[in-house]
Amino acid sequence: MNYSKKLIGIVALALISLTVNAQQRELSWEELREVHTFPEWYTQARFGIWTHWGAQTQPRLGGGWYARNMYMQDVGREQFGRNAYSYHLENYGHPSEIGYKDVIHSWKGENLDTDSLMAYFKSLGAQFFMALANHHDRFDNFESTHFAWNSVNIGPKRDIIGEFEKSARKYGLPFGVSSHDDRFLHWWLPAFGADTVGPYKGIPYDGHMTKEDGIGKWWEGLDPAELYGLPPDKRTPEWIEEVKHNYMLRHIELVTKYDVDMLWVDGIGMPYDEYGREVFRRLFNNALARDGKITTVGVGKIDDEPMIVKDVESGAANEIIPEPWQSIITFTHWFYKEDDELTHNARTVIEMMSDVISKNGNLILNVELLPDGTIPPDHKPILDEIGEWININAEAIFASNAWKIYGDNLHSHLGLSKRELRNVDIEALQQLDQSEHYNQRTVNSPPFGHDEVRFTVKGDDLFVFILNPVKGNINLPSLGLRSDFDVNKISSVTMVGADEKIRFRQRNNHLTLTIPEDRPTNYALVLKVEGAL
Repeated sequence: MNYSKKLIGIVALALISLTVNAQQRELSWEELREVHTFPEWYTQARFGIWTHWGAQTQPRLGGGWYARNMYMQDVGREQFGRNAYSYHLENYGHPSEIGYKDVIHSWKGENLDTDSLMAYFKSLGAQFFMALANHHDRFDNFESTHFAWNSVNIGPKRDIIGEFEKSARKYGLPFGVSSHDDRFLHWWLPAFGADTVGPYKGIPYDGHMTKEDGIGKWWEGLDPAELYGLPPDKRTPEWIEEVKHNYMLRHIELVTKYDVDMLWVDGIGMPYDEYGREVFRRLFNNALARDGKITTVGVGKIDDEPMIVKDVESGAANEIIPEPWQSIITFTHWFYKEDDELTHNARTVIEMMSDVISKNGNLILNVELLPDGTIPPDHKPILDEIGEWININAEAIFASNAWKIYGDNLHSHLGLSKRELRNVDIEALQQLDQSEHYNQRTVNSPPFGHDEVRFTVKGDDLFVFILNPVKGNINLPSLGLRSDFDVNKISSVTMVGADEKIRFRQRNNHLTLTIPEDRPTNYALVLKVEGAL
């Protein structure tokens, strides 16, 4: 045995020893880094479903930040919440008397059937499922022993996370939860304001109410200060530390009691710094104790921690990222509202998925639910079409990897000719593409050119996703015999989902594909290319 092999053996034994020892005691953050790996269930998934569903779904109008915007006569730039105050005034009453706590009370989720939803999501091709545990409103959708404002005590009187977890296990789907409440301290500040105009001018909103104000009312025994926080002038450094500590206790209970496989956190950076890190530490250690290795996943917009998966909201990475990452998208504004227009349809979700997986990412689609816990009738046909496309093209999606490049004939949506693209300022174009969050395709995006494609690889096969196919010939320079990507002579090209051969001709400078009129779906066409790799 030479020295290098001996050294590798020693390192391997040390890691094994550390892992075995981890089963007997909890590892520190630094020790976890030594044994951390991303589990296969996640890196091979490529598609998951999320239900971003909570008490803020109850009002029909008012945007995704209803709980905050209902206390704002003028929402300023937050136009998606422009109807919240007026809707609340008309349907509930003035927020000085009847506030968000009463919205929670009115939310029942009476038709939620987690088994039925999970069976449907799996039929669409979902490889894992995530449920909202709490939003910026701080209300917990689970049976929390550290926080009275939860869905078992109030509103639905059901352990929503518990029900989703049992159904996910029943249908063999890894189970994740999302947490958004680290914005709580500043997000709730409008609840301590008052109208600036009108008959209620100057009367404080119910954020100022105390536990004593609830005597004889439905919320007797509950303290509004626990939900909304203390008024700003009463917040001390000690109280703020208690809030952070309570966050940690609630979320440790969340990840351990429900044995979650994934924790997604909102916001920028680690929630409450060391408090959030401790939650993730317990998430990873829980898996070590259960499985003998790390099988859980932490996700967030946390750039400086390699154990946490990078999350891109309503967008996609601009290049192939070697490490696991994910994109999250939704049909409107996360919570279903009747005054929100569709951001996505089947076409744009499929385009996003093709782009995301070509860059080594997972796509998570939020399925918005009605207040009663059912899928909106106008969203169901869209989901059916997405599921049909995924099931037809499953071979090219699940357990696939990125190729050397993610696509060919790029930037066709700019409407430039090939000559114009050659002459365009590439550096300026790359600068334009630097954004990731909110760079998503939407129903208002210009169509892709008929020859723009994305690639994935599985085994010895290369898959080509033609984003906007039409009958006729297209040329792919990257697959020419003398391209810069060491492409071999192609032996066959097959239409995935149809088992039908595609006519092709491979020249030195490009591959010509003849696209037929009859295709498996009306959306992106996927071709299996053999011999190229």
